[in-house]
Formats: sequence, C-alpha cells, structure tokens
Amino acid sequence: MKTIINPSKSVWTQILQRPTKTVDEIESKVIQIFEDVQKNGDVAVNKYTKLFDGVALESNKVSPEEIEEALPLVSDALKAAIQVAKENITKFHTAQKTAKVFVETAKGVSCWQEKRPIQKVGLYIPGGTAPLFSTVLMLAIPAQIAGCKEIVLCSPPNKEGKLPAAILYAANLCGVTKIIKVGGIQAIAGYTFGTAAIPQVYKIFGPGNQFVTVAKQLATKYGVAIDMPAGPSELLVVADTSAKASYVASDLLSQAEHGADSQVILVSTSKELIQEVEIEIEKQLLELPRAEIAQKAIDNSKSIFVENDEIALELINQYGPEHFIVCTHNNDFYVDHIANAGSVFIGNYTPESAGDYASGTNHTLPTNGFSKAYSGVNLDSFTKSITFQEISKEGIKTIGKSIELMAASEGLEAHKNAVSIRLKDLK
Repeated sequence: MKTIINPSKSVWTQILQRPTKTVDEIESKVIQIFEDVQKNGDVAVNKYTKLFDGVALESNKVSPEEIEEALPLVSDALKAAIQVAKENITKFHTAQKTAKVFVETAKGVSCWQEKRPIQKVGLYIPGGTAPLFSTVLMLAIPAQIAGCKEIVLCSPPNKEGKLPAAILYAANLCGVTKIIKVGGIQAIAGYTFGTAAIPQVYKIFGPGNQFVTVAKQLATKYGVAIDMPAGPSELLVVADTSAKASYVASDLLSQAEHGADSQVILVSTSKELIQEVEIEIEKQLLELPRAEIAQKAIDNSKSIFVENDEIALELINQYGPEHFIVCTHNNDFYVDHIANAGSVFIGNYTPESAGDYASGTNHTLPTNGFSKAYSGVNLDSFTKSITFQEISKEGIKTIGKSIELMAASEGLEAHKNAVSIRLKDLK
C-alpha cells in the first residue's frame, strides 16, 4: 500500500480515484452485446456463454433434477451456517416492513400510501473465482419477504456447465422461482429484453464486475430498473491507536481478495498504526490462498495519514465508501457525522465480513462513490410505494376552489373544469 502523509485537499480527488476503467472504455462492448441479444435472443446469449465462460450448454435452465443432485453436495456444517445467516437476514429485513401511512389532509380528503411488491425481479449472482452464494441470501430473502411473484436468478456456469452446489442450495432455500446458467453482460441483456429462456424483469439486482455494472446502467435506458450501480468491492477503514493492527490488516485483506480491481483504504491519525498495519498485511498475505489477487488490490490501495478526526471525516465523506469500518477513540463522532457510506462497522470486534455473511444487514451496497446518493439493498428495494386518495363531497368543496385557481393560473382549463363540473353539481 502506498502511504500518503497529510495530503492537501487539492489532491484528494486524485488520490481517492478508484482503480477502474472508465465507462467509455467498456460501454461499446456492452452496447454491442445488448444489441445482439435484443436481435437474436438465446442464440446470442449462448454464443457469449461459450465465448466468455468456455462452455456450450444444451440448455441454460437449471432443472429440478440438478437442484436435487446439488443439495447433498453441501455439507451439513455449511447448511447450518447458511441457516444462521438466513435467520438473521430475515429478522433484519422483516423488521423493515412499514404500515400503511394514512392521513386526512383536509376535511373530507383522505390520502394514504401502501407498499406493493415488484412482481418480477432478476437477481445477478457473480461467479468467477469466488461464486457468491451469500449474495443469493441477501437478494432472495428480502424479495421473498416483500412478496415478489417471480424471483429469477442468473449466474455464470463453470467449465462443466454447472452452478456451484451452494448457490443452488441457497436459491432453493430462499424461494427463487427460476435459475438460469448465464452470466455477464448477456445475463443483464436477457433480463432487459427477455428471451425464450430468460424472463424479462422489472428490476435487476446484484453486484458484478465493471462490465456487469455498465450493463445494468444501460438496462435503465430500456425501462428496466436496477438496485444501484454496484461494481468492484471497496473498503475504507478509519483507525487510530485504539485499533489492533492485525484486525485492521485482516479487514483490508478480506476485501482485497475479492478481485484485483477491488480497493482498500486506511485513514489514520497515527503513523505508528499505519506502519504496524503494513507489516501485518505482509505477514497475513503469505497465508492467503488468494494472495496473488489480494496483492494486486493492495498495490492499488493507500494508507492516508491525517492530523485529526475532522479532516479524516471530510476526506471519507468525499470518498463515499461502500464499506466503512470505524475503530477509533472517537467512534461516536464518525458514526454521528458520516454522510456517505454503504454500510458502517463499528469497533474492534465488528469485521466487515460479518455484514457480508451473517449479522443480518445486506451486503449488496453502492460502490464507486454512489453511496453519496444510493442506499444499499433493503426491503424497500423490492417494493414500490403507491399513493391513494379518496375525496368526499365535502372534501371537493373544501379544496376545489384552490384547485380551480391553480389550474387556471397554469393555463390548464380542462384541469379546472374537472373540478368545476363537480362543484356545479353540488350547488
């Protein structure tokens, strides 16, 4: 990790840059694949599966038999761990349910708001070097709680044309209605346009690489909603002498091992801690099976020393981290004043991996600074708010004159007349 001492604000934007390609560099490929899938459907999808995943599939639908074959391949210990995570995620997301909001805004004028589930949702589960069965839990559980009718899952197949048994187990456990062996841009394009094998959906969820992120953004141009732009993973830790260097190093490495394009940042008011963490990173790297991947991410990452907590907080809010760990003498200051973060982890004994798996919060979070405007996935992500109103005779008399005056002032006489005709009948 590169260490930066007291950077001036004029260079903050430069030093906080993510190690990702620009949208322009990958958008042309995404557009090309979208156009192909829109025109040629599953023929195009299967072509790209063969090209990118190295396998030709007779069918990309996962059959009930495949699911049955996969279930015994998941160990009892892992099934028990998944059950713990499922229970905690269910508790946290069930608690997010809200009651109908009802108010009489004026005499005889009743307004209320109710939540309705999004009927068709598409879940994207990354594959590659670390297939994320935990993401199945994070997306399918709230979708099921919300009452989504169709919960479709796409994930890239391995070289044998299969999905990992743990992904199939989790999907079966959490109410996924259809599982399809398709990954990458072609999966997002399939969700966007619909093919014979991939249903068109109303909203797409899930993280992915930079190509998947741009594909999701392109899907919005065709009227399909997305949860958020969620690309390569990132973590920022703010720590001082109250933190244990080995813990900080382990947290930084836990995100670095996601991929070479992941980014981790340490911000500290202690030069001594920065040095201790760097030593610990080198020690712990030697023991990691994914050390080569983690090392590439560490090479793109930084340790930043600043003089005080106020400067640190300002820098962190400018960065807007996906994951934010706070381990300082002054945790409350950061917790109370953080404005831009996907999910916050507080204290020496709250590793980021707890949120990734089993504490109950959702791990599908905004990256690349999007936490400045986007929330992480939650129960509301799978619902829409519909407003209702009912006006009595007394109510239209109460607000009718105001409506007439406002409509006339905007030059919309038909709007005015819709009220006037009623008021006339009530005289």
